[in-house]
Amino acid sequence: MKVLICDKTEKEYIEQMRAAGLTVDVRDDITPEELMTVLPAYEGMVVRSRTKVRQPLIDVCPNLKVILRGGAGLDTIDHEYAKTKGITVMNTPLANTASVAELAIGYMLMMARSLYQATASMKADKWDKKSFNGDEIGGKTLGLVGVGNIGKEVAKRASVMGMTVVAYDPYVKEIAGIKLVTLDELLAQADYISLHLPKTKESTNMIGAEQFAKMKNGVRIVNCARGGIVNEDALYEALTNGKVAAAALDVFNEEPPVDWKLLKLDNVIASPHIGAATKEAQGRVGAEVAEKLIAFAKNGK
Repeated sequence: MKVLICDKTEKEYIEQMRAAGLTVDVRDDITPEELMTVLPAYEGMVVRSRTKVRQPLIDVCPNLKVILRGGAGLDTIDHEYAKTKGITVMNTPLANTASVAELAIGYMLMMARSLYQATASMKADKWDKKSFNGDEIGGKTLGLVGVGNIGKEVAKRASVMGMTVVAYDPYVKEIAGIKLVTLDELLAQADYISLHLPKTKESTNMIGAEQFAKMKNGVRIVNCARGGIVNEDALYEALTNGKVAAAALDVFNEEPPVDWKLLKLDNVIASPHIGAATKEAQGRVGAEVAEKLIAFAKNGK
């Protein structure tokens, strides 16, 4: 089977695929325009969040049999359409779990203690102790919107630090150690709200002006899931009128952002979609990609 690696994948696992008999070409800087002309020659492709696989690309690839996304979620792939063309679509949902969960917790701690602002102050040669009275996150309520693999890991870590965890997830009926509530109940109770759900038609803009109005004054928001779940204009308004004390964002509606005004607010901390960017997660992703592609080449599934 001939496979095109379209995004960064650990070399060790590329060699593992080659050793198993796969023909593997690496073009991890390939542009969308180049992909339209190159991909038709391949039966399989490996992508991460950078490469988007939409219907026009699928339509020019009659030989394509499998698309494997290294990471959680399939929103960067028109996966339902791909399936109608007989293409198998897979991902690696567990590989990034711990890394994203740790980033979410780290962001909560940064907001609670204003660590970004304190660091900026020190770098400006200021010793301004009085400006940085923070909060403990122990004793606070964390509201998780989505309790899949990553949400569960965030809950474990938050509980150890003394947080009360409530969650909203319409696809989960019961989960040990977490109180399931309605979305409105979560919005009213939570001191911190962390998002851990895929971007779908139902979840796009699910946190907007109406939802912000139902939150506690001074709530803090973490989004390490997908851009577009939180309406960025509504978030900007909530951050500037005092409803939301701070926001921590790893994902954005457009990546990179087209309008940077949200990122310029002093009460926003952000990163360029690096939730899975740890050595450990990259290794797990590569190992699972190799395992799944080798199995598909042998068994067709």
